[in-house]
Amino acid sequence: MFARGTDEAIGVGETGQAFVDALQHRLGGRSMAVYAVDYPATNDWPTGIQGIRDATAHIQATAANCPKTKMVLSGFSQGAAVIGFSTANVIPDGVEGVDVPRPMPPEVADHVAAVVLFGTPNERAMNFLGQPPLAIGPAYMAKTIQLCAPEDPVCSEGMNFAAHAPGAYDGIVDEGAAYAANRL
Repeated sequence: MFARGTDEAIGVGETGQAFVDALQHRLGGRSMAVYAVDYPATNDWPTGIQGIRDATAHIQATAANCPKTKMVLSGFSQGAAVIGFSTANVIPDGVEGVDVPRPMPPEVADHVAAVVLFGTPNERAMNFLGQPPLAIGPAYMAKTIQLCAPEDPVCSEGMNFAAHAPGAYDGIVDEGAAYAANRL
């Protein structure tokens, strides 16, 4: 599963496709299916709730219908936040509404092999966007890696805005793919 970043084309986006390709290469002949989280991925960040709802529904359905399947959850930028919030065991303070998805049951985490997040918005970025800080659920922490391009202002203290672009993650996606493949 991959959630694309803001304004990336529908599907898994550029970073997502590079990650999927790198992971498939590392898995060799093993089968792999890819699900692109369905959400707007626009600058209207509150619509990310649609992505959390879609991701958690798909994760839970896969766990229930394909119990031997091991999932890799991944995302870039806003998509990394969508995936991270999808793993949360509580709804963040200040987030309310009937459309906010409930946290997934803890046993669903047993079906997730790895969580690979690229360019995860840090607290500074989330504050700027008026969003709560990202919290990865405890059941997913030990299987999560967060990767950030050098000087990317969204996920580091850097201020090079060109570093927060899919192309800046070209060399980093293989690190994420290696992490995921080693956990499958």
